[in-house]
Amino acid sequence: MTAAVTRKPSWAHLADRLNVYVVAARQAIIEQLQYRAANLMFMVHLLIEPVIYLVVWSTVAESQGGQVGGYTAAQFAGYYIVWTLVRQFNLSMSPDSFHWRIKEGQLAAELLRPIHPIQRDLGFWLGFKVPQVIYWLPMGALLWLLFRPEISPQVWQVLAFPLALMMAFLLRFLLLWCLGLVCFWIERIDGMFEVYFVSELLFSGRLVPLAVMPEWVQQVAAALPFQWTFYFPIETLLGRVGAAEFLAGAAAQVAWIIGTALLVQLVWGRAVRRFTAVGG
Repeated sequence: MTAAVTRKPSWAHLADRLNVYVVAARQAIIEQLQYRAANLMFMVHLLIEPVIYLVVWSTVAESQGGQVGGYTAAQFAGYYIVWTLVRQFNLSMSPDSFHWRIKEGQLAAELLRPIHPIQRDLGFWLGFKVPQVIYWLPMGALLWLLFRPEISPQVWQVLAFPLALMMAFLLRFLLLWCLGLVCFWIERIDGMFEVYFVSELLFSGRLVPLAVMPEWVQQVAAALPFQWTFYFPIETLLGRVGAAEFLAGAAAQVAWIIGTALLVQLVWGRAVRRFTAVGG
């Protein structure tokens, strides 16, 4: 007699997959809440960069008749305060962590599981956002009181901001994950990561609003994905993006996310085929 094979319905497979994200997110939240002092110190460290930018460009704006590239000193303050939230939410795994996972044998163990490693990583970093945003709130309030920013979004822009912010994170997460896969071919990825970091710094609006940058920088940025991870969500909450611009920007984010996800799938398949591990 042949035993009948029981198959899970499709909804059950979906529930199992969602549970992976929930468990990974819960783990991230618990871990981050255990290190409150360290996270607060990290937050202070994170604020140094935008505060320097804010002071410099506010001073430049005041010295040039009150504005630079369409930004007043108060608008620069608003830009960099929102910058801190977007930067905090955009935090993701470093590509060189792939080298550590391979070296320590962690990846070999993950490949034995019936789920793609990117699913657990995504769930973990989504959960990571919860305590990080909570830690940001008092810092954001302090910056608001100190620098008196000018931020005037409409209601729809406030509601659209979380969507733009989430897609910005997904895009940056996929870009960094794809870059990390290079570790399957080379031992150290530090140099390539520095090239990525400099490119992101110049063409994402992270260093300075793209509207202030030279025309050629804006043209190059238009052909790269970086502005959709920083500049676009920041400008949305500042109220500087119209409805048509937002729809076009959101479409660009979706297109880059789909394209990068397909690239990850392609590179992952080739990377796993060349992966080897030796037990100790």
